[in-house]
Amino acid sequence: MAGVTGIINYGAGNLGSVMNAVLRLGGNARFVLGPEELGAKSPYERIIVPGDGHFATAMEKLTETAYAGALGEWIKADKPFLGICIGLQLLFEWSEEAPGVGGLGVIAGGVKKFPGRKVPQIGWNQTRAAPSSALFGGLGKNSFFYYIHSYYAAPGDRSVTAAEAEYYVTYCSAVERGALAAVQFHPEKSGAAGLALLKNWMG
Repeated sequence: MAGVTGIINYGAGNLGSVMNAVLRLGGNARFVLGPEELGAKSPYERIIVPGDGHFATAMEKLTETAYAGALGEWIKADKPFLGICIGLQLLFEWSEEAPGVGGLGVIAGGVKKFPGRKVPQIGWNQTRAAPSSALFGGLGKNSFFYYIHSYYAAPGDRSVTAAEAEYYVTYCSAVERGALAAVQFHPEKSGAAGLALLKNWMG
């Protein structure tokens, strides 16, 4: 858990809750001051992109602040990255929430809207982790996490799927690829299981 965790502040919500969760685990964390801090001489060992909100608004903010390019380079270099909620969805190429707006495109596939009438999904949901997942190590195959979302990730390559959940459809609720990880649920709001997952990611 050595090293500083940087939390990207791009105007999204829940930043304080994520910071508090990292600190509670004994981690050293602070908000990233700008995209230039993600360069070759970055003071951070790992990065978190949390937040709620609209896909288009979030992408607009990341682009305007130049974080989009910096995050792309960070992920390309296979440095530890964790996306939470919209931080997962932004990794994909497109979203039905914002037709015509491209995402970061670091994972092939897109983001779809739940087909049922009762959306968003709000509350605890069972999450089935892949046996090989390091992110969910020690949590058991079926843990419960807290979700709030109307859209879900649909990877083009199922090998990146680290966990699945069900809400009208069976969908990808977490991804892992090298040092890249992202979850649809909110670990900072998911009690002991959420903290255990964050601890796994922080090392």
